[in-house]
Amino acid sequence: MKQYLDLLKHIKEAWVDTADRTWVGTRKIFGAQMRFDLADGFPLVTTKKTFLRAIIVELIWLIRGETNIKYLVDRDVRIWNERPFQNYLKENNLEEKFPKYSDAWQEELSNFITSIKEKDQDDPFVVKRWDLWPVYWFQRRNYNWSWVDQLKIAIDQIRKNPWSRRIIVNARNPAQLDQMLLPPCHMFYQFNVDTTNKKLHLQMYQRSCDLFLWVPFNIASYATLLKLIAKITDLDAWDFIHSMGDTHIYQNHRDVVDEQLTREPHALPELKILKDIKTLEDIEQLERDDFELVWYTSHGRLKAPVAV
Repeated sequence: MKQYLDLLKHIKEAWVDTADRTWVGTRKIFGAQMRFDLADGFPLVTTKKTFLRAIIVELIWLIRGETNIKYLVDRDVRIWNERPFQNYLKENNLEEKFPKYSDAWQEELSNFITSIKEKDQDDPFVVKRWDLWPVYWFQRRNYNWSWVDQLKIAIDQIRKNPWSRRIIVNARNPAQLDQMLLPPCHMFYQFNVDTTNKKLHLQMYQRSCDLFLWVPFNIASYATLLKLIAKITDLDAWDFIHSMGDTHIYQNHRDVVDEQLTREPHALPELKILKDIKTLEDIEQLERDDFELVWYTSHGRLKAPVAV
């Protein structure tokens, strides 16, 4: 993961500070790229503890085209909790009563998460307050409510027309951006098949990249996606290429970035898919226990707040 650490260092040392939508402030560059050869190991960051369980659960949730976070909450994955909660506070003029990240805010968020766990998927509270509709993979599985399943089409193309340069899956839908709780950050990706060597490549473009907090998740998530699609199409997972637009470090992450840059990376682990999968439907039914991460050694956890 030297290239990831080099990028952190480059932004920290060489570029300017700027304002942003969250008013936290960032230090950034525009335009960066990293390439990960999966033959060298699974690209999971080792200079801080990275929890693969949450990454896999979120990925399966996304692949399924889910938009309600109850699927995640029921599996104790918290990474999407704050955004719909903060939206609820804003809609009900409660932001002053519950200042962001205060003890009262944390307690109210905990109460909401407990309420979600106790209710059914179709409960009005769950449907109204905890749905991100129609974001990310909703567009990839049912674009613009037109039943265009881009992921299924991509898999069919890999199998039937592997030399195609059009195997692209897109999450950005301008017609529905104002209905999304968050416009997609990882906007589209493209598969490419090396038909001679039976290898599958994947490139993803991400418009906005929180380099410390979320980019390690994004790298591991799309590397896992590459392995899954390669497995059901009888190909070898090869390169994951991560192309980034606005690539930034939040100002309140700078101390933990400094700490991370003092740490020497460990060797990369391996990720094994334990279940025999052959179709997209098989992937949709996977759970965390269907994967095994071996030889993963990392430094300790580094915490930083999410900019919402």
